[in-house]
Amino acid sequence: MRHCIQVRVNGDRYALSVEAKKTLLDLLRDDLGLTGSKKGCDNGECGACTVLLNGRPVNACLVLAVEADGQEVLTIEGLAEGFHLHPLQEAFVQYGAVQCGYCSPGMILTAKALLDENPHPTELEVKKAIAGNLCRCGTYNKVVKAVLRVAGKKE
Repeated sequence: MRHCIQVRVNGDRYALSVEAKKTLLDLLRDDLGLTGSKKGCDNGECGACTVLLNGRPVNACLVLAVEADGQEVLTIEGLAEGFHLHPLQEAFVQYGAVQCGYCSPGMILTAKALLDENPHPTELEVKKAIAGNLCRCGTYNKVVKAVLRVAGKKE
């Protein structure tokens, strides 16, 4: 069974016909060609597929596309403004927090949601926020430093 949905992704509106069982992650990657969100574990454990749904971080592999009907989605592709990286993206590069880059989109969007809600988090608050995002390269300390730098705190 297919459903007609309307969703706003990175500021652009889309009217789509989707299967009831299609995930938001598959919609983004397969239908819209937005491959920044990664398909890691595909069961909500790794955070590689994290996007912002109405400003809140969600595992796109666990959200059905039909649940995004009428909602606002931000992916890593929508974070930069043209050729100007978002401050979090710049800080991740500056602090070497991107290593292989697989977890970076989810980490960055999770950090953006944290900073939108709490512009001046403590180190512990940053660590708690990114706890659902796994990094095989072990860049956690660099991620924390990058987020704190954007928050205006010394790392």
